[in-house]
Amino acid sequence: MRIAITGADGFIGRHTVTAARGAGHDVRPLVRRLDAASDSAAREVGDVGPDTDWATALVGCEAVVHLAAAVHESGPDAPQRRMRMRSVNVDGTVRLAREAARGGVTRFVYVSSIKVMGETSWRPFVESDVPHPVGDYASSKHDAERALQEVAWSTPLQYTVVRPPLVYGPGVGANFRALLALCDSPWPLPLAGASAPRSLLYVGNLADALLSAAIHPAAANDTFFVTDDSDLTVANLVARLRAKLDRPRRTFAVPRSMVRGIARLAGRESSYARLFEPLQANPSHLRSRLGWTAPFTVDEGLEMTTRWFRGLRSPSNT
Repeated sequence: MRIAITGADGFIGRHTVTAARGAGHDVRPLVRRLDAASDSAAREVGDVGPDTDWATALVGCEAVVHLAAAVHESGPDAPQRRMRMRSVNVDGTVRLAREAARGGVTRFVYVSSIKVMGETSWRPFVESDVPHPVGDYASSKHDAERALQEVAWSTPLQYTVVRPPLVYGPGVGANFRALLALCDSPWPLPLAGASAPRSLLYVGNLADALLSAAIHPAAANDTFFVTDDSDLTVANLVARLRAKLDRPRRTFAVPRSMVRGIARLAGRESSYARLFEPLQANPSHLRSRLGWTAPFTVDEGLEMTTRWFRGLRSPSNT
């Protein structure tokens, strides 16, 4: 199958391109800008939005995996940030879906987020639960899901929505990379009491699930959660990372009320939730519907991630 992958030069995109080629697919990587490091087969599409011209880039493609998104928008201007999220994540997705339908693409895989369900879960989310997005990013992803369904209802295009949790792996950035740096430090961490379970996803498992969603007939016009084969608490994750980084465990517990109060005073309630509140999804629908199983265990994923991170150490930190 010829598969177009947007955001192909990003963290998840690079792994998905590699996995797709390894599975024998003809891959067309689509990137915002070409540079010296770009894949030789990549096509430049410019900024993603309501006016992006996708027609040439999609010629001959049978499926699209849409990864490009506005995720972490900096700056204090909330209205401007909200408009940017809407332009890229919603209007840009609709534009791509409509051009894909006109170009003869049959399957559109949209990579959404577990965050459309909320920031915490009292039990693992399932696909029939009512979404409760919190914040501009989650809201834009939820709006894009609904807009994509409307495009599919009025065209021959089949959609598949995939909602991953936090994704990690070689090349990861943002919060997980910051956690790796903390676990690689000599400092004791106040996370021994972070005992709420969290779903995680190794990037190789996500890439494999996205390919299944792109080619499996039963994935048409459906929504799926995808996770690793087991969930972890933050305390257990930190212990595993420190062990794999050859660092002492060095964690201690502090009263959660104290941590919550400090986070509230600092305006970092969301950071507290990510560490101390549960956020889980149940991937059984994906597994039963598509017969999908994670090709990598949690331990294998963490090993490959920490091996990559160890390679970034300066000699003075080893």
